[in-house]
Order: sequence, then C-alpha cells, then structure tokens
Amino acid sequence: MSKLTSLAKETAIYGVSSIVGRFLNYLLVPLYTTQLVVSGGGYGIVTNVYSYVALLLVILTYGMETGYFYFANQKENDNREVYGTSLVSLATTSSLFFLLVLIFLNPIAATLGYESHPEFIVIMSFVVGMDAFMALPFSHLRFEKRPIRFATLKLLFIVCSITFNLFFLLGCPWLMEHAPATVSWFYNPNYKVGYIFIANLMATGIQLIAFLPHLIHTHWAFSRQLFKRMLSYSFPILILGIVGILNRTVDKMLFPYIYPDREQAMVQLGIYGACVKVAMIMAMLLQAFRYAYEPFVFGQKKTGDEAAKKTYSDAMKYFLIFSLLAFLCVVCYIDLLRYLISPDYWQGLRVIPIVMIAEMLVGVYFNLSFWYKLINRTSWGAYFSLAGCIVIIAGNFLLVPHYGYMGSAWSSVAGYMVITLLSYFVGQYYYPINYPLRSIAIYIFMTVVIFTCYQYITIDNLLLRVFVKTLLLIPFVWYLLKVDLPINKILRKLHVTSH
Repeated sequence: MSKLTSLAKETAIYGVSSIVGRFLNYLLVPLYTTQLVVSGGGYGIVTNVYSYVALLLVILTYGMETGYFYFANQKENDNREVYGTSLVSLATTSSLFFLLVLIFLNPIAATLGYESHPEFIVIMSFVVGMDAFMALPFSHLRFEKRPIRFATLKLLFIVCSITFNLFFLLGCPWLMEHAPATVSWFYNPNYKVGYIFIANLMATGIQLIAFLPHLIHTHWAFSRQLFKRMLSYSFPILILGIVGILNRTVDKMLFPYIYPDREQAMVQLGIYGACVKVAMIMAMLLQAFRYAYEPFVFGQKKTGDEAAKKTYSDAMKYFLIFSLLAFLCVVCYIDLLRYLISPDYWQGLRVIPIVMIAEMLVGVYFNLSFWYKLINRTSWGAYFSLAGCIVIIAGNFLLVPHYGYMGSAWSSVAGYMVITLLSYFVGQYYYPINYPLRSIAIYIFMTVVIFTCYQYITIDNLLLRVFVKTLLLIPFVWYLLKVDLPINKILRKLHVTSH
C-alpha cells in the first residue's frame, strides 16, 4: 500500500507540473495570435516548424528514455554505467544532428520552404538537440524519485519562455516607441516569428544550464556492449514513437505541400493551429484524469484478472463520460473561449469540435491500449498506429486540396477511429473485457442531441446565448449524478468508511 501511495503522490506531482506547464504555455496563444497578423501566415510558420520539432524529438531520443528505465532496473546492470552510456549516446547523436543541419542547411531550408529564413532551421535544430539530450537527465530524476526537482526544472523552462516572449513581442515594441535607443541596436519589429524561436532557444539554454551541476557530477561511462543491447531494445519503441507522433503532426507538415497555394497555406495553417490550441483545453482536462487513474489501473492487476477487467471497464466508462462532458463544456462556452485568440482567427472556430472528437478518440485508444501492454503484445500497438497513420496521410492528400484545414481535422478523426476500432476488436479476442456499451451509448446519444441543439441557438445577446447553452448541459449532468455518480450514496459510503 505504501508503494502505491508513493506512486500516486509522485504521479500527482508529475501530473500537476505537466498540466500547469501546458496551461502556462497555453497563455502564449493569445499573445501570438494578436501579434502575428493572420494574413501574414506567421502563426502558420510557428505551427509548421513545431510539428517538425515534435517528430525530431522522437527520432533523436530513439527510445532511450524507456531503454534507460528498463536496463537501469535490472540487477545485473550498474545504474551509473547505464545512465552514462545513455547520456554519451544522446550527446553524440544530438551534436551530430546539429552539425549535419549546419552542413546541409541550404537544401534543408529550401525543401521546407524557409530559404529566406534559414536561421529558423538553425535555431530550432539547436533547441531540438538540447531537448533530446535533456530527456535523459529528466528520466534520471524520475528514476531517482525526485519529482520536485523534475517539476521545478520543467516549470523553469515555461516561466523563462513566457518571460522572453513577452519581452520580444510586447516589451521591445513598447521600448522602440518610448525609448528606441535601448533596443534599436538589436530589435527588428518585422522579425516577430523569429523572436518566438529565439525565446525558445534562450529558455531551453537556461534549462540546460540548470542541469550543469547534475551533469558535472555524472559518471560519464560508455559501454559499447550495453549500448548495443539498449539500442536493440529501444529501436521498436522508436518506430512506434515515430508513427504515434506522425499521427498528431503529419497534417501540419504536409499542409503547405498539399494546399494549392503555399503562401495561403501558411495563412490557413495558422488559423488551424490557433484553433487547435483552443481545443487543447480538453486535452489538458483529459490529461488530469489520465494521471489520476493510470497508476491505479496498473495496480489492479494484482487483484485478479476478473476484478482487474471490471476496473478497466469502469475506467473506460468514466473516461468517456468526462470526455463527453468536457467536449460539451468547450462547445457550450466557445463564445467566451474564442477571446483567447485574435478575432482574425475566429473563422476557424468550426474546426474545434472536430479536433476535440479526434482527441476523445485518442483518449479512448489510450484506455483500450492497456490490453496489449498487460499481455506483452505491444507489437499490436505499432500495427494499429501504422494503420491510423496511413489513413490520416491519405485523408490529407484527398481532402486538404478541396477543404483546407477542415480536411486535415476530419482525416485525424478517421485515422484515430480506425486505430480505436482495431484496438477494440482485436483486444476483445486476446483480452476480452465487458465494456458497458449500453451505458456509454446513452451518454453519446445525449451529447449528440445537446450538440445538435447548440447549432440552432442563434441568440444575439452573448450572455443570454451562453446561459441558454448552459441550461442544455443540465440533463447530462443530472443523469450523471443520478445514475453513475449518486452523491448521496457516495457520501454514505464515505461516512461508513470514516467510522
């Protein structure tokens, strides 16, 4: 019990730091959308570049984080040697990556469409290299059960990033107007997108500097034999990770190449990227729920197979209930949430429900994925992700030229639907779980009805419109409290337990 309590405590710290970090970073969205004019396509560049960053981070860590945990926990291995080998490996590959980018900078920039700003590629490749290297020190902090230090360093980056962004995008323009001599020697008012990348570079550099005391006292040993074993173990994880991140980012990479007009593509991608950020409110809510029950679900394996399956079934039901409630809340209050981005980007708000459906499917798949993890058939996860990736890519090529970012959003829904259905039906064969489909269907039906009603509410007064939409949420919440979260029964159980 003490181990589970400790695990829950650490998970809560990691979870809170991640959610708070994402929320603080999310506050940059209003800043970016107000400072980057939609017609200029600036936010489209940010969205496009960071989609490549996400993919490169997976490639440059090549599963070493998981490999480190696996080999460091084996009694026959020296933890210091495992850590040192992993660090040397990532330091070498990150340095080689940055060197190769510098050597082939011009063709890379031309291929990606940034020949006029190759420095964007240089800056972000340096950021990616540092982030990939720091993945191991962060993993080491988790291995040593130092969640406070972990959370502090994560939040340090976020605070620095926000500070530098505010300085470059708000502080410098103000100083240019009131005291130009203080910043005119380095500041260019027309270089706003570049300053976003520079702010990231500076924040990442400070985070790396904060790790220096830890790195100085590290045993930098390297074992070729151990490295070969770790690489063999981590390679399948790398493949799965690449496919997984492609499912989330490939649409933003392909968009400038598929959309008929490259310049207009960046405008459309900026609108899409900004509205996707609004939809990420739901992702943050779901992540909080995930951190809360994930360790508990794995712990249930000790209670016996049937009892564990009942827990997994209940977890799926409540995950979906809260997902659907989060979906309805975001749609209900979209008239207020839209003020998080500049009015110039509001034309893309119609994509938000579609993006949230895709996020919901990601969450459902996460729940379903427990079966192949529990019976050690993780190769199925790779098959499912690959199938979904093919659907997403094909959907983008078919739909984007005609429907723009709406085609990208629906392609993601189709891809994650395929992944979810495959995982469900194959899982029912290898590890059958009796999910409460009837109960889930009732909540889905209520969600569809309420969402449909929202589409026909055309009240001009904003507050009255929001109030009427809120009233429509009452039947869903009432049914939830009546059937699945009866407050009276829960309070009675808590009272009995306390006595």
